[in-house]
Amino acid sequence: MPDNAAHLTPNAEFHVAAAQRWRARLARAEQAPWLHTEVARRMAERLPIIRQPPARWLDWWAHAGGSAAAVRAAYPQAQRTAIEPDEGLRARSLAQLPPWWSRRRWGPQAEAALLTGQVAAGSAEMLWSNMMLHACADIAGEFAAWHRALAVDGFVMFSTLGPGTLPELRRLYGSQGWGPPYYPFADMHDLGDLLVHAGFADPVMDQELLTLTWSSPQAALHELRSLGANWHRARYAGLRTPRWRDHLLALLERRRDADGRVALSFEVVYGHAMRPPARARLAPVSSVSLQDLRADLARQRSPQ
Repeated sequence: MPDNAAHLTPNAEFHVAAAQRWRARLARAEQAPWLHTEVARRMAERLPIIRQPPARWLDWWAHAGGSAAAVRAAYPQAQRTAIEPDEGLRARSLAQLPPWWSRRRWGPQAEAALLTGQVAAGSAEMLWSNMMLHACADIAGEFAAWHRALAVDGFVMFSTLGPGTLPELRRLYGSQGWGPPYYPFADMHDLGDLLVHAGFADPVMDQELLTLTWSSPQAALHELRSLGANWHRARYAGLRTPRWRDHLLALLERRRDADGRVALSFEVVYGHAMRPPARARLAPVSSVSLQDLRADLARQRSPQ
């Protein structure tokens, strides 16, 4: 693995239990966060670059990704399989299945994938993952799972938060000596390196900066809670007090822009890569007999 991507391996700084608690909150929500559905719409606008539409696609982290409608508009005939690694999110996706859904309609493999979070190798031509990779402790392991799930010549499309997310909050926490406000998100160049390491080909990475505004600091904090949590092990270990929250709200109040709104920035990283055919492995050592070497040398010396 490239040295510059080493920090993306399972990291002791990532608080797995905190990420699980956040996903449990997502499972209780009636729908995915607004930002997730907006990013899904923007990512779906990139689908026309794909020459061969997929017959089957995997919706990885389906409920939280909020992407079904956007992809269905682009590929109305493609069969969708929802993949939910968490039990709570799996139950939410099952509850949202249409009434005509049945084992006969989708097949036992699709049903098993939804119920267990497992998927057969090479089972789809497209894997789609929207705005959930930054909540994974083991990104390299996630890419390896995607590679196994895709058919040869299939492609993956994903989005995630990048390191340019919420610099305003990072500076605010730093000014108060509060420690990190969130776990550091992966850089798109490191993600590209990890895609190659996982066996993908021709990775294309890009990003855009989105600025969201709210009518009040309270509204901003409410939406931030739906978008994520602090998964950094160095975060404050105990419960914050109402006095601390009031102080945070006062600091955010000072950030109102000329229109009287509270603005925060989000870097969204987009990735796309292909699953190429497996290459034949060469033997690490090749053996040639002395007799063959002499015969080859004789041929080279003989007049033509």
